[in-house]
Amino acid sequence: MILRHSRTGIVLLLLALGLGAVLGVWRPGLAVEMKPLSDLFISAIGLCAPLVMFVLVCSSVAALSDYRATARLGLKAVGYWQLMSLLSLLVGLLVARLLHPGSGLHHMGGDWSALESAADGPLFSQIPGLLIDSLEQSLILKVLLIAVVCGLLLGHSGSAGRRLVQQLDKAVGLVFRGMRLVVGFAPLAAFGAIAFIIGKYGLEAALPLARFVVAAYTACLVYLLLVPAIALRLAGCRLWRLVGYVKEELLLVAATGSSVAALPRLIDKLEAAGCDSQTVRLTLTAGYSFNLNGSNLYLAVAIVFLAQLSHADLDALQLGTILLVSLLTSLGSTSVAGSAFVTLTATLSVLNIVPLESIGILVGVERLMKCRSLTNVLGNCVACVAIAHWHGKVDRQRLRSVLG
Repeated sequence: MILRHSRTGIVLLLLALGLGAVLGVWRPGLAVEMKPLSDLFISAIGLCAPLVMFVLVCSSVAALSDYRATARLGLKAVGYWQLMSLLSLLVGLLVARLLHPGSGLHHMGGDWSALESAADGPLFSQIPGLLIDSLEQSLILKVLLIAVVCGLLLGHSGSAGRRLVQQLDKAVGLVFRGMRLVVGFAPLAAFGAIAFIIGKYGLEAALPLARFVVAAYTACLVYLLLVPAIALRLAGCRLWRLVGYVKEELLLVAATGSSVAALPRLIDKLEAAGCDSQTVRLTLTAGYSFNLNGSNLYLAVAIVFLAQLSHADLDALQLGTILLVSLLTSLGSTSVAGSAFVTLTATLSVLNIVPLESIGILVGVERLMKCRSLTNVLGNCVACVAIAHWHGKVDRQRLRSVLG
């Protein structure tokens, strides 16, 4: 396997990124043709993601045979995820309002009269439909719901259910082996991705939108230092220790653009750090759909950026509307590469505050938004530790020795 050892994996990923950058500068035409290497890897990960999430969630729920314990864990996890989603959106809106990334840039034109009625009744009448649309359009949400139901049924089916659970646990090992095999080709994906970016857009690809990129990265950094860092501290851990502990997985995510690629190794590491196995599998896996803090930060910054780019002022009521609608549309998001851009499109189509074609200006920096995936991964690791600590499903001594 290409990434059998972590140090070798880091060297190979860095080497692939360097070679991709050189090819992008030296032979731009050839570099653009390397894009399928990245696309194939992301497609393979995307195909594996539903199966991985189903097997992990189903086996975890089945092992939690106590209905009340399962319900308590689920309620705590959902409450934590929703709080983090709200805080990440608030931080994104606040940072974008303070930095003004879109002010003073080229006016994009368009009819902005819809801004005045963005929070009127017709918009709020769409909110029930947003929940239904999120479920209908997101395969991951459907898979998670089916996995929970199947897990509950297996957990209460007597000896026959226990035998099936044992087979399911074996399936978890097989699925992880398959995922690790796919992840082994991450250096090729990293090479193709960086070669395509530099070959197509040049080394100065991000300069026209540098302020947006800076705002997005700043929002992610501010959020991580304010919210997850405090949550970890309450659990007796430190954020910088967690970052060092999962640095190989973070590099993998940054190089490939896929958060799911790091899932098997993150589960192994969090279990080794002292978190309960079933709690880790359930909260970390489900968090990949319900706890995407980085995607929420990107969503908030992008909406404010596009509004500022068009010289459109957003008052408190309109910002509140953006917050509410974004909370709902983000339910249909996943950690698969590119899903945040789809969620942004869906959110703006509901809000009607900027023309949808204006989103095209962000395409050029879409592959530069590594902060989004990295924050998603760190946010879910923090959530797993915090929920396990809160639920009493953690070896506190081992956890503090590793992350304290």
